[in-house]
Amino acid sequence: MVMSDAPSTIALIGNPNAGKTTLFNALTGANQRVGNYAGVTVEVKSGEAFTPHGRKLRVLDLPGCYSLRANSPDEKVALDALNGLLPGEQKPDLVVCVLDASNLERHLQLALQVIELGLPCVIALNMVDVAERAGLRLDPAKLAEELGVPVVPMQANAKKGVVELKQALRFPHPAASEAGWTTDGTDPESARRAFVTRLCELVASRPDAHQQTLSDRIDSVLLHPVLGWISLVGIFFTVFWSIFSFAEIPMGWIESGQGALGDWIKSLMADGDLRSLVVDGIIGGVGGVVMFLPQIVLLFLFIGLLESSGYMARAAYLMDGVMAKAGLSGKSFLPLFSSYACAIPGIMATRTIDSAKERIVTIFVAPWMSCSARLPVYFLIIPLLLHEKEGTWKQASVLFAIYALGTLTAFVIARLLRGRLGDDVSPGHFLLELPPYRKPQWSYIFRHVIDRAWSFVKKAGTIILGLSILLWALSTYPKSEGDDPAEALAHSAMGRIGAVIEPVVKPLGFDGRMGTAILTSFAAREVFVSSMAILYRVEETESEEETRNVLRDQLAASKWPNGRPIFTPLSLISLLVFFIYALQCLPTSAVVARESGSWKWAVGQFIFMTGFAYVASLLVFQTGKLLGF
Repeated sequence: MVMSDAPSTIALIGNPNAGKTTLFNALTGANQRVGNYAGVTVEVKSGEAFTPHGRKLRVLDLPGCYSLRANSPDEKVALDALNGLLPGEQKPDLVVCVLDASNLERHLQLALQVIELGLPCVIALNMVDVAERAGLRLDPAKLAEELGVPVVPMQANAKKGVVELKQALRFPHPAASEAGWTTDGTDPESARRAFVTRLCELVASRPDAHQQTLSDRIDSVLLHPVLGWISLVGIFFTVFWSIFSFAEIPMGWIESGQGALGDWIKSLMADGDLRSLVVDGIIGGVGGVVMFLPQIVLLFLFIGLLESSGYMARAAYLMDGVMAKAGLSGKSFLPLFSSYACAIPGIMATRTIDSAKERIVTIFVAPWMSCSARLPVYFLIIPLLLHEKEGTWKQASVLFAIYALGTLTAFVIARLLRGRLGDDVSPGHFLLELPPYRKPQWSYIFRHVIDRAWSFVKKAGTIILGLSILLWALSTYPKSEGDDPAEALAHSAMGRIGAVIEPVVKPLGFDGRMGTAILTSFAAREVFVSSMAILYRVEETESEEETRNVLRDQLAASKWPNGRPIFTPLSLISLLVFFIYALQCLPTSAVVARESGSWKWAVGQFIFMTGFAYVASLLVFQTGKLLGF
């Protein structure tokens, strides 16, 4: 036989939590995100690997799924990939079925469906260490004999068994046999279940039925009807408190470095527009956003810990009942929670939802989960609202309330929208596997955190940098003849834009400058902070050494023409409400159009959320004024 020079294609498939993406990373060295819950892998990823004999392999990481019934977009992508129906892809030369050795009865159902396709197949029996700690005694040789395919025991997170798996990837490889379960008139699913039950009795000796694992003992608290909810609230409140508390020192370093850099630039350059551009426009604008990088890094670190430890699946289990009241299921919780980090992967993770109507509702409300792009705005406003003397626990309480308000509103809108769309003909069921608690995979967590931090820094160096320069120019030119800063700003292009915008935003408690900053933030929410840093900058004679954050002091000192402060507690709350609800992310709208299959949903979502934000902010401010605040 003449062998082709083209690399053989290997497809990895498995249930969520089987360690499929971990194995993909071990084979290819790719830095893919690993999360211990369904919906992390939402697209087909590819990488390269080599057999011990040097043969090049092309490895595909298919979406995690429980079956090949193609009830959800993820399942359909996996099935199409195995059948060679994906655009630009052929049938894989071999399929590696990744099974959780500690949960064979569940995972073998998918493996049998793959084998029935007639493709060459190898079983990667992963997490044998977890199975052994649970008291299971496995017989991989007997499993291979019964299935008619090679079985390789392994522990992918420690790269144990990876070499043996590569050795099993022989080419050409014989097709799998399905001799163990011909149906004899029984429906295929019943036949598979019966075969799996018998097979598990042969290849896995079960521990005492009354024996409790460590995960069982932990779950007796974390999944308790009362203690579970207390734990859930406590865990997430601790996350918010930690974000404020632990980030103070590195934020101080960044702030000091920003000030030192500005002073050094001033010492090198003569006074003039160019120095103002560099110091006020670039360093002040970009630095005002980068200062919040430590808090964003901490958020992603904690999310990674919750995912990889196995707790995120428990949170989804607890939330299933709450989601049902919103007309959704626990399947929607995971995409919505992902949206706290970024709405784009959250919206893409809705592919695991088999109900088309539930999926579109989840996509519609996902941007109301406060994403990390809003954090610079929140971290600017909350300390200004409460003052540092109030303590980090009060600031954490406000941040917790912000997330809760956005989430609660999303559930209410989801309930209303779900009612208008009607019920499904055959509603799907929420199937969620609770993986055992595991040690965090620190290498993957740190890679993910670094990737997200670098993405934020790149955004600061491109979009935010460009807009900061544009804002500086608009706030500097045309110049007035006088030296008064307020008069100069009013005479500039930005001042004139603000004058046009002010009548629209003044009922919300905002002046023209704040309205202009909000307008620029529709390109990217983080730009709001740099816009404010440029638009509200005061003379350098302000005492920087007496303040922890110059920008907040400048905002606190800003006044209306009649002498009233602009940033009152009421106007700050109004501003927070606006940012909770407004959809200020054009890339998100593009993803919504792609995932929903129509720009009508994307445009409608943008108009609705922006209008909702305006009305909600208006009601807050005007009601507060009537009540005397």
